Amino acid sequence: MIRILIVDDHHLFREGLARVLNEAPGMVVVASVSNGLEAISRAAEFKPDVVLMDVNMPKLGGVEATSQLRKIHPQASVLMLTVSEEEHDLYAAIRAGARGYLLKSATSAELIDAIQRVHAKEAILTPGMAAKLLNEFASISLGQGTLNSDANDDADTRTLTEREREVLQWVVRGMTNKEIGVQLSLSPHTIKAHIRTILDKLHVRSRAGAAAWATRHETPKS
Repeated sequence: MIRILIVDDHHLFREGLARVLNEAPGMVVVASVSNGLEAISRAAEFKPDVVLMDVNMPKLGGVEATSQLRKIHPQASVLMLTVSEEEHDLYAAIRAGARGYLLKSATSAELIDAIQRVHAKEAILTPGMAAKLLNEFASISLGQGTLNSDANDDADTRTLTEREREVLQWVVRGMTNKEIGVQLSLSPHTIKAHIRTILDKLHVRSRAGAAAWATRHETPKS
């Protein structure tokens, strides 16, 4: 039996998902929780084979929860199950160790297939998100990408303000603008403005590029 942990902040969605998966051959939902903090606790308790993880949740988002969960329970395969089609969420999830990224618009059959595949240690991406990832790697091959390119190594985080360096560290951890705003007691609009300035100063095109730059240079947290 594939043991599954569901992590999503919508109660009705969790209930419906658990019903579908418990009826699927060879699957059982061992726990269902509403945020990343609970996910880490329940994963340690129930040791699931597959974790279905939403991206945006209160208390602790799915990307940071995935990163922490992979450290304490590396045997589990994390499948992001989300409405987010944002590229930065996809890249952050991959960096955190997720084996798959599936949109909630998927059918039950597609979800069951995805669970089986990540349990077998395969990788699974919603076709549209896979296309975005391939486009990014195509850009990298032309020297224009941001995931691992060294083209922007002449940038210097000393040009960033203390607040911008602080925001950048939360970006590295895969936090959304809203989640960063909660941490810093700022509005999502203000965080968005800070990130736009960070991208300009580091000469990168996306927050994924900024996160990759900061990771390469091990920017110290303010």
